[in-house]
Amino acid sequence: MTVITKNIQIKSKSENDIIDITHQVSKIVKESKIENGAVIVFVVGSTAAITTIEYEPGLQNDFPDMLSRLVPKDIEYAHDNTWHDGNGHSHVRASLIGPSLAIPFIEGHLTLGTWQQIVLIEMDTRSRERKIILQVIGE
Repeated sequence: MTVITKNIQIKSKSENDIIDITHQVSKIVKESKIENGAVIVFVVGSTAAITTIEYEPGLQNDFPDMLSRLVPKDIEYAHDNTWHDGNGHSHVRASLIGPSLAIPFIEGHLTLGTWQQIVLIEMDTRSRERKIILQVIGE
């Protein structure tokens, strides 16, 4: 079994920025020359998340709206009371979605559905430089 580790740097705009990283992930899998296995996609930090979504304008609006209903900004968070940085909701939202994803690939191709893209979702209240670690594992 072979393991190859690569990084992607992504600059987000701010909260609710959804960035399609499918092409970068696919390119790294192909360049690895590993035919069959899985790629783990992990964002470093506690206020961003990785998931899949159909990357189209409707869902790019629906997804943040859903997060606002589940984890509102305008309620009290103990994190904000401690750190006074106003991003307690960002931490909770990122934890809810999660920092990583594993995607199988066969013959060098990601096994994503036709309308399924890999995305970074920025939850923090400001622009961030995000480091995404990819581990391509297989043979």
